[in-house]
Amino acid sequence: MAQNQKPKTFLALGDSYTIGESVSEDERWPVQLAKRLTDDHGIAVESPKIIAKTGWRTDDLKKAIVDDFSLSNSYDMVSLLIGVNNQYQDRPIVDFETDFEKLIKTAIELANGNREHVFVVSIPDYGKTPFGKQKEDEIRKEIDLYNKIGRRISKRYKVKYFNITPISRKAKKRPELVAKDELHPSGIMYTEWVDSIIEDVAKLIVK
Repeated sequence: MAQNQKPKTFLALGDSYTIGESVSEDERWPVQLAKRLTDDHGIAVESPKIIAKTGWRTDDLKKAIVDDFSLSNSYDMVSLLIGVNNQYQDRPIVDFETDFEKLIKTAIELANGNREHVFVVSIPDYGKTPFGKQKEDEIRKEIDLYNKIGRRISKRYKVKYFNITPISRKAKKRPELVAKDELHPSGIMYTEWVDSIIEDVAKLIVK
């Protein structure tokens, strides 16, 4: 049980991977993470505020943040996972790079200027799913390039970067890691993401 404390606030920014396309609300990784921090680590965390929608690119997310007047600059934790739709829609990678840097800056602002309370999650490799298998090698190369950029920018701003892409690549041999739509992660895969990051996130959020 969480200790007697004011619950932490958590803002999750992203796309279909953050809103949990094709899984139930309680299977979304931000929801699982908040619950696990509360139940397993004694760190009370409110239900996360999620700004994410299936199909969003970096520019869509930027606009949605600007348009959401309910946001404050005082979140205890802010996550960012974005970019797969830039890749999928074959947008110029320079646009992703520019937008991603702006989103990192915005995430830090939303965390009350505390970069230690911001973390980035890498883009999964959907080429290992039934949907993406026809272009598996092309997708892998492009996702690796996008993630290289995301990691570099995260490092520049001293923001924690979690590489969950290797977990996503297990889906080729583990069909239970893919949702029924044959494209997005299942709740089981999201649990594995949370397993891989929760210890570090617990340390971040109490700093």
